[in-house]
Amino acid sequence: MHRPTQPHTPARAIVLSGVAALTALTLSACGTSNATAPAAGAADQSIGSVDLKAAGCPANVVIQTDWNPESEHGHLYQLLGPNPKIDAGNKSVSGPLYASGKSTGVNVEIRSGGPAIGFQSVASQMYQDPAITLGYINTDEAVQLSAKMPTKAVFAPLDINPQMIMWDPDTHKAKTIAELGTELAASGGVVRYFGGSAWMEYLKAKGILSDKVVDGSYDGTPANFVAGGGKDAQQGFASAEPYIYQNEVSAWKKPVAYQLIHDTGWQIYQAAVSVRSSDESKLGGCLAKLVPVLQQAEVDFFKDPKPVEGLILDLVKEYNTGWVYSQGVADFSVKTMIDQKIVGNGSNTTLGDFDADRVKKVVDESIPLFTKLDSNPKPGLKAEDIYTNKYIDTSIGLK
Repeated sequence: MHRPTQPHTPARAIVLSGVAALTALTLSACGTSNATAPAAGAADQSIGSVDLKAAGCPANVVIQTDWNPESEHGHLYQLLGPNPKIDAGNKSVSGPLYASGKSTGVNVEIRSGGPAIGFQSVASQMYQDPAITLGYINTDEAVQLSAKMPTKAVFAPLDINPQMIMWDPDTHKAKTIAELGTELAASGGVVRYFGGSAWMEYLKAKGILSDKVVDGSYDGTPANFVAGGGKDAQQGFASAEPYIYQNEVSAWKKPVAYQLIHDTGWQIYQAAVSVRSSDESKLGGCLAKLVPVLQQAEVDFFKDPKPVEGLILDLVKEYNTGWVYSQGVADFSVKTMIDQKIVGNGSNTTLGDFDADRVKKVVDESIPLFTKLDSNPKPGLKAEDIYTNKYIDTSIGLK
């Protein structure tokens, strides 16, 4: 996807207009929709069956995302009712917070991350600005920052992390990242990635990739991958780059092969909706009502994504950060997330809950890696410190 995997480390491919490094390499923008709001029901401001104001939610629920608007964030933009207010300068959109077509008595403000916040981590933004209610935090990031900027995840919009390593199937016959590593060691190729990523330290620690075949100089553009003619591999996101490289990178225009990082055993929850740990107690009543609204909004988005996609494309255009996002990528992302169960109910029938054993494994495996990276997680950190299923409505799931 498109966002920091570690603090201050942009993980999303970002194509900036006028970047000299791209020269002849361009990402063509497909036509955007003229829609300005999701179809969230009539503009009736009477409070429906969910009263977030009475539940103690802030009058303005502020949600900080980790990247530019995209389909992976569709569940958040689904919360907006008709005619939301777009603040292009601050890269945010706001309006009454809707649940199933009815106002909940409070407003929601959705803020972009990535270039909009100088590529800072979401956690650092949350601790700089107390007005932020919720933010996207990866499980490994929650571990890494647990001592100085502790957060607790309350909802997992993505069951599987879509981050992957991709390669040219005409050059490399590998089916897995491990097989790719063996081929690269023989051919002299490398995997380019954003340096300092915990997942890469994991792959090296497990012997899946060696220091010889990794290169932490990835800059988020297609230039080096294309220039290598298939010799090298690169990090990316299954919900975007396979479509972009086959359809929108004019100097490539062919399929890529890939394997998800998740399938190597590094099974974080990407972009988990989280609160500052110290805020959980005072927001408890709010979260008990709000988290099921988030769950249902995701269900509703995937039932009919087009209206929200229209808003997302308009926001990308209005924010004008230099990032390109097309209707084709938006549609591909939705289809891929469903087809590959990136969004899904996991091992049960509930959308958005966390697997306790999986979180514990991430905590246990990431602490030594962060120690190696000179980060200092909270001493004695337990999985329960960084997530909770307390507010999840177990009856809400994708059908």
